[in-house]
Amino acid sequence: MRTQDSIKIALSSVQHAKTRSFLTMLGIVIGISSVILLMSIGNSAQALIVNQVKGVGSNLIFVIPGGSKSGRFSAPASSQGVIIKTLVKDDISTLERNAAITGVEPEVRGQAKIVYGNNDTTVTFLGVRGNFFNIRSYNVDRGRPFTNSDVESYEHVVVLGSETAKTLFGNYDPVGKSVRLKDISFRVVGILEKKGVGAFGIDQDNLAVVPLTVGQKQLLGIDYYNAITVQASDAYTPEFVKARVTSIVRESHRITDPNKDDFTVRTQEDILSLLGNITSILTLFLTSIAFISLVVGGIGIMNIMLVAVIERTREIGLRKAVGATNSDILQQFLWESVILTFFGGLIGIFFGALFTVVLYFILVYFVQIDWVFALPMSAIWLSVGVSTFTGILFGIYPSREAAKKNPIEALRYE
Repeated sequence: MRTQDSIKIALSSVQHAKTRSFLTMLGIVIGISSVILLMSIGNSAQALIVNQVKGVGSNLIFVIPGGSKSGRFSAPASSQGVIIKTLVKDDISTLERNAAITGVEPEVRGQAKIVYGNNDTTVTFLGVRGNFFNIRSYNVDRGRPFTNSDVESYEHVVVLGSETAKTLFGNYDPVGKSVRLKDISFRVVGILEKKGVGAFGIDQDNLAVVPLTVGQKQLLGIDYYNAITVQASDAYTPEFVKARVTSIVRESHRITDPNKDDFTVRTQEDILSLLGNITSILTLFLTSIAFISLVVGGIGIMNIMLVAVIERTREIGLRKAVGATNSDILQQFLWESVILTFFGGLIGIFFGALFTVVLYFILVYFVQIDWVFALPMSAIWLSVGVSTFTGILFGIYPSREAAKKNPIEALRYE
């Protein structure tokens, strides 16, 4: 029998038993939809993280207190809540003298309740210098950022994040009003543009940014920094500047053994690599779970095809009686299995893409997350290939059982 004849007979059988065909395809449809959706979510999350890290600023290198001794991407102790006091004023002055560095911005941070009238909220407050806003791409929507002059004169001024301003003042203009942070009065001089959640999970809209001197001495009562942001010159690569920063801070701390570093230096590329690895592993894990449903769907196909073989025993006997070979019967049932899984895969791709679009609109327009739409072609081609392979894999056994039937016994089957 010619292949095209086998395909026509298989298509006719699929159309004849519509309910059975629908139930057979259902597992594949669910599995493929899940694979498409989860791979799209993984790609979207990765793109979102990349945009967030790049939105922090360009050519940035971060110096964090505490060493990382167990690997390139291990977290320093300070990021795990341990208080480390190794970054001090001398580090700033030595870094600023290097020609490969165009900007050095120390910062301190903490959490406190901020109050205006009867309204209050808990915020993360940052103590920084005037150049911080430019280096870290914190743009002011209303008012102005404070200056280095405000920092040096211990001015009690504050720039609020957009959500903090909305919580405290509603629709009123906060600029010029006074708020209380840790029972210290601050005059609002500016409101930041909306930035969303940062690459490190920090809500950049729920912030209060104050002069470094006030934050360090009066709000926290410390003489060290929680982090230092270094901006590399465009004439040098970030990796070169990272090496220079590491060398300078080691010299400043009188460290001769690299294994005894009391600080950690990270570039934006390091952070992207770390977060990219995490999202890739998470996507692989979720997609693996989705593939389990494909296996379940494949087993469902095999079971239903076995039932179909039993139901059509007399048909098999009749076909063999008029000259159909074992190969012809095997091809017929195998093509049925492949057709069911192939069309199930196409329907699954449609619903997977539909769910991806719906999720995008929900996250962007209702949850208001800067979600990135991603529907990778690799997921679509993988789904088509996997669904077809599933049809072949789980259709072979029922097809062989059909082909092995004795024509005389098949014709006698009631």
